[in-house]
Amino acid sequence: MIVILKTALGLLTSLFAFYYLSDVIRKRASFSSTPWPLLAGTGFITNLLDTLGIGSFAQQTALFKFFKMVDDRIIPGTMNVGNTLATVTQAFIFMSVVSVKPLTLAAMSVAAPVGAVLGAGVVAQMSRRKIQLGMGFGLLAIALIILAGLLNWFPVGGEAIGLTGGKLVLAVAMSFVFGALQTIGVGFYAPCMATVYALGMHPKTAFPIMMTATAMLMAAGSARFVKENAYDRKAAVALTVFGILGVLLAAFVVKSLPLTVMKWIVLGVVLYTSVWMFISAGRRSPEPGRNRNTRIAGPVQRG
Repeated sequence: MIVILKTALGLLTSLFAFYYLSDVIRKRASFSSTPWPLLAGTGFITNLLDTLGIGSFAQQTALFKFFKMVDDRIIPGTMNVGNTLATVTQAFIFMSVVSVKPLTLAAMSVAAPVGAVLGAGVVAQMSRRKIQLGMGFGLLAIALIILAGLLNWFPVGGEAIGLTGGKLVLAVAMSFVFGALQTIGVGFYAPCMATVYALGMHPKTAFPIMMTATAMLMAAGSARFVKENAYDRKAAVALTVFGILGVLLAAFVVKSLPLTVMKWIVLGVVLYTSVWMFISAGRRSPEPGRNRNTRIAGPVQRG
């Protein structure tokens, strides 16, 4: 079953990569003026931390907003599209080195992209204010999960490497929900890890489940953002190229870091960005280049 899952992921990723990169090449004149080094550093560092289990969406959201790299409305699409190939790289690595019962891995990994496909179509059409509010609440939820982990409020996990019966049904249902939430910029990793721990699985099993489910959902759902022009092409390319480099460095060279201090820093950043999103949503600023018949595309307006 793992071989089938890898084959399906490889095929899905190949189709997405062709569609995404063709769009980038055709519309490269729409690249924003954001400096490459800033985008490259964001992709490299956040995906390195992502591979170590910290996640990347919250940090990327904070950096994109703080440095005005990407318009708020297209941050979810940019992150989903740009991080897809890096996440697929993580999935293949962790599927090969950590044992998980094939049925559990496959069921959760298939449920996530179903949720993502349904969610992406909705998010791609949402206004900037709705996305700001959605990301504000989503980041607040992620912050609470991180805090709960740091204060040891979560179950520590068990020894199981797979689920059956009602626990498996619950895990699959939660994976579907997390897949839909990912399309608005709420990362999959933290809530998935909390679920795996709560259901008594071994902590290490969270990694192949998180990586594979996220890879499947991003490969399936991100094409919708490309179709709707709901992403920043230059930022996405930087996340893709330098994100893959960060993944490889983390997986084969760094492997582990003392992450407690880093998690407290991430918690502060996530809370700050959540509040910032709520404040931005309250301003009701006009959305440049957007009317009833057009969507945001092309360069991000910077100022």
